[in-house]
Amino acid sequence: MSMEITFELSDEDLDYFRSVMRIAVDSTNKLDDVTIVENARKLVIQIRQSNAAEFIRERIGRVETLIGMVSDSSWKMEAQDRPRVLEALAYFSEPADLIPDEIPGLGFLDDAIMIEIVCRDLKHEIRAYRDFCVFRSAEAQHMNQNGVEIENSDWLEDRRKQLHSRMHRRHRKE
Repeated sequence: MSMEITFELSDEDLDYFRSVMRIAVDSTNKLDDVTIVENARKLVIQIRQSNAAEFIRERIGRVETLIGMVSDSSWKMEAQDRPRVLEALAYFSEPADLIPDEIPGLGFLDDAIMIEIVCRDLKHEIRAYRDFCVFRSAEAQHMNQNGVEIENSDWLEDRRKQLHSRMHRRHRKE
């Protein structure tokens, strides 16, 4: 038997969660990029190995996408875009978040809410990166069949540049 619970966050609620995120980011500002990414990876592993609710497990894949965006050398995330993603990941480096992760059943609820907020704020970056991964996978299949090395693909580099450009255009429209 399962139960669905739906709730809506007001603008004030979103502002509150964003302020909590800013506090967490400020408390982790001494961490370097590698440590922030590593801490986020540890959280992903911790949640995957826990008995966290399914809706939380579903959302943790989005954190993996954010990690990929800043650590994927083929994606080449531009310097002006990195801080937004790293700040989002920094929240997951803060052990003292809203709900202690050790509380059974609820410990990762605040993380799931933050993931939703972060993904909403970074929707253009996430879409562009996921599209890039799809293009890269398709190109790898095609090139491997022909015995060509994918990392040297001009086509893929052109697609990457187009996706970065699309991402920036969409930000400007908002």
